Amino acid sequence: MSSNLTFGSAVMTRRRQSRLNRTTERRSKRNLVLSLLGIIVVFFLIIKVGIPLLVNFSLFLANRKDTTSSQSVNSNDPSFIAPPVFDPLPSATNSAKIALSGTGNPDQTVKIYVNDNLQDEVPTKKDGTFSLTEDLKKGQNKITAKSQSKGKESDFSKPVTVTYIDTKPTLDLTSPSDGQTFTKAQNTAPVTGKTSSGARVTVNGFWAIVDDNNNFSYSLPLQNGDNQVKVVAKDDAGNTTEKNLKVTYNP
Repeated sequence: MSSNLTFGSAVMTRRRQSRLNRTTERRSKRNLVLSLLGIIVVFFLIIKVGIPLLVNFSLFLANRKDTTSSQSVNSNDPSFIAPPVFDPLPSATNSAKIALSGTGNPDQTVKIYVNDNLQDEVPTKKDGTFSLTEDLKKGQNKITAKSQSKGKESDFSKPVTVTYIDTKPTLDLTSPSDGQTFTKAQNTAPVTGKTSSGARVTVNGFWAIVDDNNNFSYSLPLQNGDNQVKVVAKDDAGNTTEKNLKVTYNP
């Protein structure tokens, strides 16, 4: 009987070891598969992300080096002259003359170009500033400048465009009519009409809506009795057209 127990115990031990071996083998295979998948994913990320990132970073460093070198060469080059810088200018004006000012370097001459034509020359002051007044032609005017010193010139400055507009915007009212009377059911007056392209319209100081076809509209609340209506169209240059009328509200 003792031998039977010993034999049975040995069989059970071998079975447990066999199951343990199979479990260990399965885990080993699973870990191997996961490791292979991980290696594939890392390899894919290196190809898709890592290499382009390294290339872009290398290009960035190269461009930065070139830019820095270029700036260093310009600043250290005794023949290099920086172009002047204009003070802010309006995008449009209703005056045929415009006051220009800006900054260059002391003891230089600033050459003013309008529409690529040399218009004037002005010396800079001790602090490097300059100022003068120039004529404009109708429409767009491209203004640039160069600095000149000891027979050497700078590149052109950054161009500035100023539009000269000397005509007032149109203002055609379709409603209301002057002297029109509104009753209780009409406690607002529709103010409608058409203006020039780019013009803004106000009604008694409030902005009207202007659509893409330059039609404008505004609903004006009415008070009992007479109501003064002031409609103003204004363009970017400051030109204005104004119309005044009176309507009556009888509730």
